[in-house]
Amino acid sequence: MNMNDKNSLVDIDRKHIWHPFTQMKEWEGSTPIIIESGQGSYLIDVEGNRYIDGVSSLWVTVHGHRKKELDDAIRDQLNKIAHSTMLGLSNVPSIELAKKLIHISPESLTRVFYSDSGSTAVEIALKMAFQFRQLRGQKSKTKFISLKEAYHGDTIGAVSVGGMDIFHQIFKPLLFDSMMVMSPFCYRCEKSLEYPSCKLECLNDLEEVMNKHHHEVAALIMEPLMQGAAGMIAHPQGYLKGARELCDKYDIHLILDEVATGFGRTGKMFACEHENVSPDLMTVAKGISGGYLPLAATLASEEIYEAFKGEHEEMKTFFHGHTYTGNPLASAVAIKNIELFEEEKLLDKLQDKIALIANRLEEIKGLPHVGDVRQKGFMVGIELVRDKRQRTEYSTADRAGHKVILEARRQGVIIRPLGNVVVLMPPLSISMDELKQLLDLVHKSIVTVTNKL
Repeated sequence: MNMNDKNSLVDIDRKHIWHPFTQMKEWEGSTPIIIESGQGSYLIDVEGNRYIDGVSSLWVTVHGHRKKELDDAIRDQLNKIAHSTMLGLSNVPSIELAKKLIHISPESLTRVFYSDSGSTAVEIALKMAFQFRQLRGQKSKTKFISLKEAYHGDTIGAVSVGGMDIFHQIFKPLLFDSMMVMSPFCYRCEKSLEYPSCKLECLNDLEEVMNKHHHEVAALIMEPLMQGAAGMIAHPQGYLKGARELCDKYDIHLILDEVATGFGRTGKMFACEHENVSPDLMTVAKGISGGYLPLAATLASEEIYEAFKGEHEEMKTFFHGHTYTGNPLASAVAIKNIELFEEEKLLDKLQDKIALIANRLEEIKGLPHVGDVRQKGFMVGIELVRDKRQRTEYSTADRAGHKVILEARRQGVIIRPLGNVVVLMPPLSISMDELKQLLDLVHKSIVTVTNKL
């Protein structure tokens, strides 16, 4: 593509597109990278420049770009039908996908309700948990517990159980009340304790709230093991299992948001498997279709499903749905995505890559302006600090994370910051050599930027 064509695209973008999570005044003054194609672990822009996709195109790409088997799955389905509603009908791919999802999910889950994004999957889980209590006559159980710095999406219900003020504070008048408990964030512990000598004091905080309010709480919602958008907050071992036990003790449902952590990101198919925890409701999206098409699902236990069954006039129906629920194209590629995990023994092959990441992160952790490195499988957060000993954060004006990702782009890597946290989450299919290159270039970018700040 010649420069005139690129300049035309840039002009149209600036004139008409409103980008997500982007200060558009700043965007309009910059020259964006415009992606035209992809191959394997690489994104390729309109000028032919190649970049390692260090965040899996926002945590979704599993087997890489232009994976032949996934391309073929969509083409094969297109020869049959692209879409058919699930209101009053069903379709072959959505049925086959539901069977596969239940097979790979925790044993407590038996039912699949489709939607099209992580936010909508969370909305569905919240409404199911709420309506279940109403149907069971537990009228006072209308509230939810969630973690500080939680992120569950951008729709109103999802924001109501979110805890990130930078995203959510302005919408507070629109939200329903939820109960926030301290996040198990060891590096910046609210109580200045150290793990493991703290004996998971954060669980005591959770139990205090449950003990006092269990009669009005329908469910606890949490991201298992890693709070992604909060800056890759890694939960200490035992917190998830302890939360499950407390939910059982106080008759509170556990909703696990596996939108970011699911489909191999933590080294197992789902993060909750690390502590052998089965939730009552689980939300999945992102990696479900291998990064190809918008698709999400809310998985529910049989107990929850059964409460909604009754005669028509009893009005027990779950009155919720989306136009593209169970879309055949998305379902077809999701089926092949799951099959590839088994055919290519993907989870087994991840373990050496995870060990390589951990080894290289030790070098990065030793840098003078890296305060903390948090990793669970292929999910990595590198927290940049002005003063390592005091754990002093860079100011918002310093824009340390943003400057690092811009430097990484110059080096041929696409990554994203979350404030002062540099996030890495490459495709699971990335080769060992590509992974080494990614980590080397991120290391170099951090040194280059922090030496100037």
